[in-house]
Amino acid sequence: MTTKAQRRTAARKSTTINGLHLIRRHAAAFLRFAGLGCGVTLAASAALVLLSQWIPWMAANVLTTVVSTVAATELHARVSFGHGRPGLDGHLKSAATMAAGWLVTSVAVGALAALRPGAGLVVQQTVYLSATALVGLGRYLVLRLSVFAQRAPHPGAGDGVRSAAVYDAVA
Repeated sequence: MTTKAQRRTAARKSTTINGLHLIRRHAAAFLRFAGLGCGVTLAASAALVLLSQWIPWMAANVLTTVVSTVAATELHARVSFGHGRPGLDGHLKSAATMAAGWLVTSVAVGALAALRPGAGLVVQQTVYLSATALVGLGRYLVLRLSVFAQRAPHPGAGDGVRSAAVYDAVA
């Protein structure tokens, strides 16, 4: 027979183990997201540098953002979050997060141009990549918790469905 104190201790251990499992799961997804995002972003950055030699920077930024968004959405849905093909809805929601990202990067580089007109390529890319890193963190949170949230049956509620984000908050 177990005492009340033993049951509480067992419950705390279970919560700790569940919490560690949850942290590991999110850390792994975030590392996959960051690795893929960095790869796509670096490729887009190189393309941006090349394209901006022939077309205006804003147009080059739009073009590289659109192409890299489609590629990143496919990769993140399939690899980072194990969601499978994202479909049109997933692409549109992901594109909305990238539209905000495009505005942030454009404002950052535009502010640099206004404040320091003669800034070299290294400074421009540092500002661009720093802004992109902040955007990436925000995108991870939105995509993980909303767009590509895993669906799981709600315990004790028959056949109802809730997102895994709800369970993650509880676990």
